[in-house]
Amino acid sequence: MTGIEIHPGAVIGERVFFDHAMGVVVGETAEIGDGCTIYQGVTLGGTSLYKGTKRHPTLGKDVVVSAGAKVLGGFTVGEGAKIGSNAVVIKPVPAGATAVGIPARIIQSPSGESADVAKPKPTFSAYGITQDDDPVSQALRGLIDYTVEQDKQIALLWQALAKLASAAPNAEDFLPIEAAKFDHLEIEKLNKLID
Repeated sequence: MTGIEIHPGAVIGERVFFDHAMGVVVGETAEIGDGCTIYQGVTLGGTSLYKGTKRHPTLGKDVVVSAGAKVLGGFTVGEGAKIGSNAVVIKPVPAGATAVGIPARIIQSPSGESADVAKPKPTFSAYGITQDDDPVSQALRGLIDYTVEQDKQIALLWQALAKLASAAPNAEDFLPIEAAKFDHLEIEKLNKLID
């Protein structure tokens, strides 16, 4: 009738709001804390078939689980955490963090608070994350920065070798023609690929 399947063994706290709840599934050992909001198509499911074990997730207080998200396993989603639409969460989410993607990536709130009360971002973020807080973009930017520094160091080494070799007879035989004596990485082009 309602389109919601809540196992009678599930524990549901106070002020839990199922918004447009069609297709919601809450497993037997799931626990939903006070003040949580759960949107349509959410599954709080298990990854084990063994009876008597904690197979389904525990949501702390004030957790928001967005439409279509799947939270699978016997772990805890911390207080004030947010689960993005259609995310597939298979590991614990710390309090105040946001989980997005398949499988979900954890994005920590800079202040450790829930995303609703954290410092507002100056740019529009249609999917809840920006280049500044997306962990994949952060990792790529870190690799690019490291590569730029390595490129500079290699150029300095070739310059030092060229200087040493110039004092020796037949100096041109010491350095390969393709030796990069100047850094040449196109940093702007790489950064545009990430943006």
